[in-house]
Amino acid sequence: MLSGCGDMAKVPILAGTGPQPTLEAPRPSLIPTINIAPASGWPIGMVPIAAPGTQVQAFAKGLDHPRWLQLLPNGDVLVAESNAPERPQDGEGIKGWIATHIMRRAGAVTVSANRITLLRDTNGDGVADWSAPLLTGLNSPFGMALVGGYLYVANTDALMRFPYATGDTHMTDPGTKVLDLPAGPINHHWTKSLIASPDGKTLYVTVGSNSNVAERGMAVEEGRAAIWEYDIATGAHRVFASGLRNPNGMAWEPHTGALWTAVNERDELGSDLVPDCMTSVRRGAFYGWPYSYFGQHVDERVQPPNPEMVAKALPPDYALGSHTASLGLASSVGTTLPQQFSNGMFIGQHGSWNRRPHSGYKVIYVPLADGKPSGPPVDVLTGFLSAEATAYGRPVGVALDKTGALLVADDVGNIIWRVHRK
Repeated sequence: MLSGCGDMAKVPILAGTGPQPTLEAPRPSLIPTINIAPASGWPIGMVPIAAPGTQVQAFAKGLDHPRWLQLLPNGDVLVAESNAPERPQDGEGIKGWIATHIMRRAGAVTVSANRITLLRDTNGDGVADWSAPLLTGLNSPFGMALVGGYLYVANTDALMRFPYATGDTHMTDPGTKVLDLPAGPINHHWTKSLIASPDGKTLYVTVGSNSNVAERGMAVEEGRAAIWEYDIATGAHRVFASGLRNPNGMAWEPHTGALWTAVNERDELGSDLVPDCMTSVRRGAFYGWPYSYFGQHVDERVQPPNPEMVAKALPPDYALGSHTASLGLASSVGTTLPQQFSNGMFIGQHGSWNRRPHSGYKVIYVPLADGKPSGPPVDVLTGFLSAEATAYGRPVGVALDKTGALLVADDVGNIIWRVHRK
């Protein structure tokens, strides 16, 4: 019944991409558009479709909901095997029931493994032939960053620090909590991504909103819909930028030094709204959530309105299509893929539930010039949906390995894919 709910998109998905996307009129409804791609897993022998001039292989299989990736200096790959924590108040009411139903069919309702696994390719053939549980007993871990002699891990409720020595394959130190992060019994957007500044002095942590559009009130949104800044030496922290509904992946644009993030925008305004996006992030800037989207387009659902905050809202740099669930973000600088991928951003698009027809379910590339998007998106890895609209897999985190190949975490296929030059 629910899979039949909702409207059809009126414009193609590409119309909702770029620096000036088409923004159709909002089409809110009592029951939101629901179009789930049920998780099926990959048939034996089948792999995604790689862009011309590249090919794809499985770097690692048999993982447990792999979400996020971190490369270590020696070439080892860390993967956060993780899922949502217990959130007793997030599933309340009819919308909570619908959301749980959606996540279950999409393969997202599984017990969290709560670990970080180390993968190693010992013979250089592009396949991990050795693995070990590096850290266990975590709390829905996601982002990771290696700074000095410590591995920092963003649990859903806290930033943790663990002593690390090069080549470690198993860490037993219980770690030190260095910063509490917003969580609690709702914890609607639970993932906390993490990146270190190039000089290793500062960490940046993403904290998603606790609702779609503040329907639970702003009190439960304290410190959320934001990127936090944490000073490693002093422990001081503050909000770096706000009004970002659900920021996930972060990357440094090396030519300008700007921090970029991929953001999941709001739902339930129809199949054509609102485009997810990637954007450079300015210190102290406000990007609209919940009062407006893509700059100063007011969301009439948010009560009471706040014209003062709308007037401050900055538009993002680049739309990535409505409901694509763009999560992963990685700079392509240093890749050994063909030249067309040499200067831009790779984006892992987890895929839609709130759009008809489906959107996302692929990895794309957006070229940059002088630190700004300079062209349309290019498909890098596709084929995650079957002809029957089931999901073989869903891409999440993306990262470059030590050879410059692209790694992609697939949390439905339970695989890390590796895309490399033919």
